[in-house]
Amino acid sequence: MIFATNGIVIRTIKYGETSIISNVFTEIFGVQSYLVNGVRTQKKTVKAHYYQPASLLEMQVYHNDLKNLQRLKEVKWSMIYKNVLSEVIKHSIATYMVELLYKCLKQPEANPDLFSFCEDAFIYLDKVQGAAMANFPLYFSLQLSRFFGFQLQNNYSEKRNLFDIREGKFTDENSVMSEGVNENLSLLLSELSRAIHPTDLHEIKMNGLTRLALLKEIEKFYSWNIPDFGKIQSLDILKEVIQ
Repeated sequence: MIFATNGIVIRTIKYGETSIISNVFTEIFGVQSYLVNGVRTQKKTVKAHYYQPASLLEMQVYHNDLKNLQRLKEVKWSMIYKNVLSEVIKHSIATYMVELLYKCLKQPEANPDLFSFCEDAFIYLDKVQGAAMANFPLYFSLQLSRFFGFQLQNNYSEKRNLFDIREGKFTDENSVMSEGVNENLSLLLSELSRAIHPTDLHEIKMNGLTRLALLKEIEKFYSWNIPDFGKIQSLDILKEVIQ
């Protein structure tokens, strides 16, 4: 049976001489793997461009719940990026976002609210600039966690000024466990968690080293809450480009 769905490409690997397998987060089926035959040939290299990580697609798919590998009938971009796939910084941020999403999507279940949030985030990334762009990986990471049930509880106060990664909330120096975040980073986490829309990120000032330190603490936060989360490889790329 053929279904129409939008999708976000998460990861694509080579398969055989001319084919690929693409992991796509779809709006109506959740994360799915699609076998795409014959796109890695000289005549069809344009078609392979559809399956770059972070691509936003409109798809006609054959779907069978009993199969782990699905097939595509037709595909086209739902949005053609102006910057995400071509600018180094935005492409690095998008790479981080899709890796984080991939590590969280453990089951092929539909989650339309999560899909809508992620789709909007990639669309916004394409046009955001300045401090808001540099802070965007932090915003995305904190907002994404709420869809998986472990969002940061912003109970920050003058006394409760240390973020406890295991508890997911702020506490005082006498109560914080071994996985605690220092005062300066904890304050910034509180400010970031109050950002309702990405436009709010312009007001949060920090340098690249501080952003990287926060992303590493957020990585620990995810590792504590997502089984077999592992290391975010794209953080090594981000630290080279985000200032």
